[in-house]
Amino acid sequence: MTKRAIDRRSFLGTTAAGLALSPAIASRTAASEPSELPGPVGQAKGIHPGRVVWVHDPEAIDWQGPDDGCWWEDHHANQQCIHGMMARAVCSLTGGATVTEAWDKLFRHLNQSRGKGDVGLKPGEKMVIKPNWVGMIYREGNVDPATYRFIRRENYMNTAPQMIVALLGQLTGAGVRQEDITVCDTLAYLVHEYHQPLARAFPAVRYEDYAGQFGRVQVQMSNVPLYWSCRPQVEAQDFVPTCFAEADYVVNFANLKAHMGSGVTLCAKNHYGSLVRWPVQKGYYDMHPPCFSKQAGVYRSLVDLMGHEHLGGKTVLHLIDGLFSGLHPKDPVPSKMKTSPFNNDWPCSLLASQDPVAIDSVGLDFLQAEWQDYPRQGGVDDYLREAALAYDPPSGTFYDPNHAEPTQRLASLGVHEHWNNPQDKQYSRNRGAAEGIELVALTKT
Repeated sequence: MTKRAIDRRSFLGTTAAGLALSPAIASRTAASEPSELPGPVGQAKGIHPGRVVWVHDPEAIDWQGPDDGCWWEDHHANQQCIHGMMARAVCSLTGGATVTEAWDKLFRHLNQSRGKGDVGLKPGEKMVIKPNWVGMIYREGNVDPATYRFIRRENYMNTAPQMIVALLGQLTGAGVRQEDITVCDTLAYLVHEYHQPLARAFPAVRYEDYAGQFGRVQVQMSNVPLYWSCRPQVEAQDFVPTCFAEADYVVNFANLKAHMGSGVTLCAKNHYGSLVRWPVQKGYYDMHPPCFSKQAGVYRSLVDLMGHEHLGGKTVLHLIDGLFSGLHPKDPVPSKMKTSPFNNDWPCSLLASQDPVAIDSVGLDFLQAEWQDYPRQGGVDDYLREAALAYDPPSGTFYDPNHAEPTQRLASLGVHEHWNNPQDKQYSRNRGAAEGIELVALTKT
């Protein structure tokens, strides 16, 4: 057992209350092995079904750590390199010869899948980008609400502003007007340190956050409900934010992070910040127990977020910012990754997919290869099995987050499996099968 694993476990004593961790996890003394599957489950999604593109470029980041300033400063994050990573990702994902062609393919594929026909982007259609800015959550004391500046944890592993700039550049180049794009994390204070480079490059984009100060727009709740498929008796009904309800497309831009409660936090859990309330806010349904459960074959609230017609149902692209990684909420700064090809350096990676289950499956495999504790705990991939088999899940849940009463079961939300090993990183389609995940690796060493 490594010293790092021991240190992380000892930290539970000061953090468990905030995470509502189970006693089983607090007392665990040995990491479990990653889950095994007999083969892929679910129905692969995408132009190239089940494809996940992984771009790795060590030149994206030149940062020595906290003594070297902040990783998001322009001289540490190579914007041109990150532009290139984003371009390679969308072109390889779709087969487009150019970024503009790739986005046209993405828009057309989503519209076909939701019965709108073979149509691309129309003038005036709106888009939401959902980053993971959990390091700026209003309740955590990391940001001064009076100044919108970091107080602490300024090097936390949030979705990088440089990644958002690269994405905005692609979208506006593909014909999306700046004023039709909203960047929103409902629970965050969008600090000046992130807002300034975004607004400098794209001043007409709408930036929504929790408080709406300093020129940001305060996020509002729509009248579009989200229903939890476990049908809880609660005082307060959940509604999706207005920007999501009015959007035609969503880009889910998560982070590559381990998590002390759920094991990992990737694209599915990024939607915790797609509701206008704290996950355990009094009166509302408590999302933590079904997310943190260490059992298999149980109801998973993440499936409802993935399957809601105004959240996962509008998502045209799933992205995972892997420039940095770390453990939430313990790590105030990123951790270097030991596994190949990172070799004790920052992961400097980007994952992209049209399949929400496949991209989280790949992200999970990367994290299980690196971390010996939390990403390997029991039940960590149960939400992926439930999502892949949403029409007939192991839990027996009637997943339907779109109706007050169980009316229309969700179809499979994507395909789930694990790679063969951390060295080869091969999935079923990489080995010639007609089903499963295909990992396209675009790596520099």
